[in-house]
Amino acid sequence: QVQLVESGGGLVQPGGSLRLSCAASGSIFSIGDMGWHRQAPGKQRELVAVITSGGSTNYADSVKGRFTISRDNAKNTVYLQMNSLKPADTAVYYCNAHLFLDYGLPKSDYWGQGTQVTVSS
Repeated sequence: QVQLVESGGGLVQPGGSLRLSCAASGSIFSIGDMGWHRQAPGKQRELVAVITSGGSTNYADSVKGRFTISRDNAKNTVYLQMNSLKPADTAVYYCNAHLFLDYGLPKSDYWGQGTQVTVSS
């Protein structure tokens, strides 16, 4: 069974740091773009950061200079290093990945279960 499993959320004080991880497991041929989205209470889900299979990255303006996305292709894992956290960063963070389950098949869009990040004093 193919799945994305996230870890690393929690409660942190403003100005603190957290590192999220998301590992893809199961029968996977290859992985395309991987990214992180977040959804705060009463708000729409928004893109936080994305990284291509080649390592190119893109960030939401609100997190540029504070968050860093990276991936370990050997481990099928994507990371989100979050520094200088603000209360406005409080949300459920979801991992997303474009997975190719076999040669010649189109990509399939997979999501993790979400991990809560709370920034509060």
